[in-house]
Amino acid sequence: MPEEITSSVEAIEVESEKILEEARHRAREIILEAREEARNIFSSQLPLNEVKTECVKIVNEARAEADKRTEDSEKRAAEIRINAEKKAREIMELIVSIIAGRS
Repeated sequence: MPEEITSSVEAIEVESEKILEEARHRAREIILEAREEARNIFSSQLPLNEVKTECVKIVNEARAEADKRTEDSEKRAAEIRINAEKKAREIMELIVSIIAGRS
């Protein structure tokens, strides 16, 4: 009986060692995969910088376009004001000439 117990304990120890070695091996694989993934993440920061640069470029272009449109709108508004003043003057002259009887 003691020999059977000793044999069983030894078998359990051998099996435990196998399981432990497999666990160590899998842990090493996981660590290697995690390191590789971390390297990939760190190397992908370069495109992130490129994206930020592109965003700044787009914002600057949008601001330039907005400034141009604002300037164009101000010019158009000035033209409309001048034309409105001319038409008002013409209408006023027409009214004065009608009242004065010079039509």
